[in-house]
Amino acid sequence: MAAPASSLSRSFSLYLDCCRFLAAVLVVVSHFLSYGAIAASSHHWWLDLGRESVIVFFVLSGFVIAYTTARKNTGLRDYCVARCTRIYSVALPVVLLGFAAAAVLVLTGHATLQHFYQLAKPWLYLPLHLLFMGELWTISEPPPLLAPYWSLGFEVWYYVLFGAAFYLRGPKRVLTVGSLLLFVGPKLWLLLPVWLAGVASYHWQKSHTIARPLAFAGWVVSLALLAAFKASDLDTTLRALAQAGWPFPGLPLKSADRFLADYVVCILVVLNFLCAQGAGFGALLRFERALRWLASYTFTLYLVHALVMRVWLTVYPHRQSNVADVAALVALIGAATWLIGQVTEHRKHWFEAVFVRLAARLPLGGRAATTR
Repeated sequence: MAAPASSLSRSFSLYLDCCRFLAAVLVVVSHFLSYGAIAASSHHWWLDLGRESVIVFFVLSGFVIAYTTARKNTGLRDYCVARCTRIYSVALPVVLLGFAAAAVLVLTGHATLQHFYQLAKPWLYLPLHLLFMGELWTISEPPPLLAPYWSLGFEVWYYVLFGAAFYLRGPKRVLTVGSLLLFVGPKLWLLLPVWLAGVASYHWQKSHTIARPLAFAGWVVSLALLAAFKASDLDTTLRALAQAGWPFPGLPLKSADRFLADYVVCILVVLNFLCAQGAGFGALLRFERALRWLASYTFTLYLVHALVMRVWLTVYPHRQSNVADVAALVALIGAATWLIGQVTEHRKHWFEAVFVRLAARLPLGGRAATTR
């Protein structure tokens, strides 16, 4: 048996929570611009960090999954229960809410069925979204009013791939991982290295440390390089280059069309995380309770804000330049996140009990995984 993985320091764990919440906030900010809640003339590079924030989520997800599998999940059964609980505690209620809100908009005349064509075939689209199959191969299908959901179509399958690779052994592992890769398609292949970079970062930091002065300097440099990358509009250039160089026109890149820029951001995020660990940031511990509380709503905020924003902009005569309207929308997003979070992220034990019962009926291995 491998020795238990060392735990993360409280300050570094808190730093990662801060990154998680800040990334969700930056996604919200970017949608204020792209959805038209604020005027396009307000555009600055720091208002358009939504895609970069999703890359933060991917790297952080790989890091955390590597950590939790090493420390907490004693077998495939525990891993499946933990992942299903985490994802479905938010995704299931919010997807149902998205369909319900879309139906209300259609019934009240604020939208037509053509806007929300998924409502005509819920028997097809609900399973598609709840099985996170909206980004496989040539498919690009987010649920109604939930555009940010696209990233779950990547991340959840990375959970599945990692679980198969980590817990299975021998020919079964090779066959399962190979079949999964064939099933998910090229879009997910292109961003898989980003997620795996988080896994590699976790394993690297277990046996390497960076001296504090150098770590702090590296942390500053990572942020400066990210700012320069966005301010120079290099991400747009790389996106165009990726689209022009993609050799398979029958397999459109769609949500993966920024993969070259994503790789650059991934490198900077990994550098930031590894340097942050060495830099310490112990001062964050003074605000630990508040920061942990905010971070506990991250997943809900990430999904719910788009639904609230789309409904608000559809039913209310929102004025882009009116501070009161923008503030009201911000307050509404905050209130909806808190309220819905009470039955999602803050009630995960409800969902966990269901998945524990379901897992008990499945022939999943319960032994602890070994490392070689």
